[in-house]
Amino acid sequence: MESELINEPFSMEQRFDRDKHIKFLDMMYELLPPGYESQEINHLTLAYFTLSSLDILGALDRVDKDAVGAWILSFQTPQKDQAELSHGEFYGFLGSRSSQYPANDNGSLRCNGSHLASTYCALCILKIIGYDLSLVNIELITKSLRNLQQPDGSFMPIHIGAEADLRFLYCAAAISYMLSDWTGMDKENAKEYILKCQSYDGGFGLCPGLESHGGATFCAIASLRLMGFIEDDLLNKSSSTSIINVPMLLDWVLQRQASDGGFQGRANKPSDTCYGFWVGGVLKILGGSKFVDREAMCVSLLTCQSEYGGFSKFQGQLPELYHSYYGFSAFSLLEEPGLSSLCIELGITKRAAHGS
Repeated sequence: MESELINEPFSMEQRFDRDKHIKFLDMMYELLPPGYESQEINHLTLAYFTLSSLDILGALDRVDKDAVGAWILSFQTPQKDQAELSHGEFYGFLGSRSSQYPANDNGSLRCNGSHLASTYCALCILKIIGYDLSLVNIELITKSLRNLQQPDGSFMPIHIGAEADLRFLYCAAAISYMLSDWTGMDKENAKEYILKCQSYDGGFGLCPGLESHGGATFCAIASLRLMGFIEDDLLNKSSSTSIINVPMLLDWVLQRQASDGGFQGRANKPSDTCYGFWVGGVLKILGGSKFVDREAMCVSLLTCQSEYGGFSKFQGQLPELYHSYYGFSAFSLLEEPGLSSLCIELGITKRAAHGS
């Protein structure tokens, strides 16, 4: 793969259709189709995909930011006193109304479990609409965040117990970064856990010993970058020493561009729209985007662009929010004209990340 990541147009009739994508997102913003009912528990995540997509497309002006802000804040777990913080709970944001129950006769909330991924999405949305995060109860979130970190440095997503892996460590790192408060996590312990997840082939698995995976590799590299343990553009800083094996990682990542030009998440898997961001984002952080065959990547992504707007996982399928968002993100990494630039490590635009 010798062609560079440049902005020259490529020769094919189909192009990125911004107007249709905005219409698709307008529909999703107003009313989610019935097919999303099973995802109601992840309502904040779906909102994040929609609003961040509109921001990437430069169409956030059609959103009522005050209404969105009030809606997001309604999912924040109420403040608890210091004694209750010791019970091991996490007080961030709930994922949906279906995880938000009324208080019992004693005034105690029942079964209201804040989730790391939902809290990450909530804070991202607040950043996107320009809300001042200093107005959020930062101390409550960060103090209770400690309850989710495990002895090995990983994080569970919710206090009642669940799998602990790089996905939720990334959420914890992104939350801490956005709140400018790292007191809720042991960064050194988290770093050691990440390093144990780098496999023999250079990629990262979700847990130590697991198969290298594009999404897990993004979570590892983005977390290390957010925590300040690695620099960006590592490949072009020959004098720097790195805590990760960069040549092996680069070799593994470059092998993820499949024969059709798209990116796959693992070896011997078909290319998938979302890995244009997960794997492409890692390359961008490392400074290795010049090795990407940009034209082939664009062609592959556009085969998944729907005539109705949005993107699908594979060619011929209907579009949905998850792969639409990462399709837009991939085209942002490719510097598609008219799209906003991304703060790759946070998964939101640079405008939102820096408050401009």
